[in-house]
Amino acid sequence: MSEMTRREAVKAVAAAAVVVTGCSKATESAVAEVIPTVDPVLEVDPLPQAGPWPTLDPFLFCVHHNDQYPAGNAEFGPKASLSGRRMGQDFANKDGWNMYHGEVVPGFPRHPHRGFETVTVVRSGLIDHADSMGAAARYGDGDVQWLTAGDGINHAEMFPLLRRDKPNPMDFFQIWLNLPKIDKRVKPYFSMFWANEVPNLTLKDPQGRQTEVTVVAGTIDGRTAPSPPPNSWASRPDSDIALLTVRMEANAAWSLPAAQRGTNRAVYVANGGGLQVGGRSVPGRHRVILRSEVETKLVASGEPLELLVLQGRPIGEPVVQHGPFVMNTRDEIVQAFQDYRRTQFGGWPWPGAGPVHGAAHRRFARHADGRTETPS
Repeated sequence: MSEMTRREAVKAVAAAAVVVTGCSKATESAVAEVIPTVDPVLEVDPLPQAGPWPTLDPFLFCVHHNDQYPAGNAEFGPKASLSGRRMGQDFANKDGWNMYHGEVVPGFPRHPHRGFETVTVVRSGLIDHADSMGAAARYGDGDVQWLTAGDGINHAEMFPLLRRDKPNPMDFFQIWLNLPKIDKRVKPYFSMFWANEVPNLTLKDPQGRQTEVTVVAGTIDGRTAPSPPPNSWASRPDSDIALLTVRMEANAAWSLPAAQRGTNRAVYVANGGGLQVGGRSVPGRHRVILRSEVETKLVASGEPLELLVLQGRPIGEPVVQHGPFVMNTRDEIVQAFQDYRRTQFGGWPWPGAGPVHGAAHRRFARHADGRTETPS
C-alpha cells in the first residue's frame, strides 16, 4: 500500500470541572452547584490532504481510498486515457481516481507483509485478492477482509472495473493492526466478513434523526462483530478493540459508549460536515482523540457526516517498521528482508503480479486449505 506514516501518541490532559449557577424562581436566590465533568477530548488535529492518517497503538496505519473510477474496458481497467499519469506510482488523484501501482487494472500488485494485520473495509467497489499461499478472493460492497500477515505473505489487491457501461466507484478503508511479539511469526491467515454478517445498526436520537453504525470489530448495543482471526490482537478479550464506521444525518446525535481506562480511542471525521464533541466544534477531515473511559456524545453539525472509529488497548511494545515489514527490533527487520529474498514468502503461484478473477460480479473466497466460501 502507500507509504506508511506514524505519529507518537499524545499525553492525556487533566480533567476539567464546570461550575453551573442556577436560580430558584421561588426565592430568587442564586444557588451555585458544582458539577464535576470530564472533558472527553484529548486532542484534535487535521488529517493530511492525501495519504495515510495518523494512528495510535495498537494501530499502525489507516488510509481511505475513495476513487471515482470511470467505466471499465475489456481488460478491467479504466476506459479512459492514462496519459499524464505516473504509471506504477499513480497517487495524484487525477480526474478523481488513481491507478496506484497498477499498470492495466488499478490497485496494488504483488507485495509482501510481515508482522501485522490488514483490515480492509469495502463500502463500495470490488477488490480481487490473490496470495502466495494460493488463496484468492473477490469481495466488496460492504464486505471486510481481515488478513493476518504473520510470518510473511505475498498478496495482491486489485480493483477490477467490471461495469463497462457506467462508472465503477471505489470506497474503502484499510487499517493496519499491529501484532504483539509473540504472534508476529504465526502462520498467515485471513477471514472474510461478508456484508450480511457485519452488524449494521440504525439508531435514532430523541428527535428521530438517524445514525447508522457498522460494527467491524467490537460490540455496540449488544451487536457483536464476527470473530477476528485467531492470532489477532483483537481476538484477546482484554484488547478492547473496536472498529466502527458511522454515518450520521444532519444534526443527528449519538453517544459512543465508554470503554476501558487506558484504551486508545480516535474518531476520524472522514467525509461531510463538522462534528460537535465535548463542547467543541471539530471541522471535517480531522481526527479527535478521546478519553476512552467516558461515554461521549457526538453530534453532526448541520450536515451529514461519516466517521471512522479506531479503538484498542495499546500493545506497548517497540515498533520498528521498514516498508512492508513491522517488527520489534532492527535485527528482526533485517531478518525479514533476508527471509523474503530467500523464500519469497512462499513464492507466487499466479501468472501475473496483479491477477483479476474474471468478469462475473461474484464474491467468493478460496482459502489455502481448499475451503471455499461465498456470501449467504
